[in-house]
Amino acid sequence: MRANGVFRVSTDIVVPFFDVDSLDVVWHGHYVKYLEIARCALLDAIGHNYTQMKQAGYAWPVIDLKLRYVRAARFGQRLRVHAELIEWQNRLKLHYLICDAESGERLTRASTEQVAVDLASGDMQLVSPSVFTDAVERALSRADALTTAFAP
Repeated sequence: MRANGVFRVSTDIVVPFFDVDSLDVVWHGHYVKYLEIARCALLDAIGHNYTQMKQAGYAWPVIDLKLRYVRAARFGQRLRVHAELIEWQNRLKLHYLICDAESGERLTRASTEQVAVDLASGDMQLVSPSVFTDAVERALSRADALTTAFAP
């Protein structure tokens, strides 16, 4: 069973011609690009994106990637890519769901794990840097405040 995320964003993507093969089906490797687009949107929403990570002195390489294809995406199809934050204290773990934007039909499920690496030393960090965890906590507080403000 998949864990539920504590913070979620959704991004729409229209499948471009250069992502498909001669049958108008998205080549499997391009799904990773779609995940990256959603991950960047999530990090922007948290307020600590890749530029800020680098400025703080850390790289965040992907150390694990899992994809489960259910149905092919096709040229011109509008996709909705959901990215959910699962873990952030010791690693950055996200779950993804790629759906047809019109019908909501599930096309692909995925997850990624990333760890912080100190740019100066090259050492992998066993816990996420506080500059990142603090940004996540602020984003969660903002999300809680919005939920409370709009609760019936």
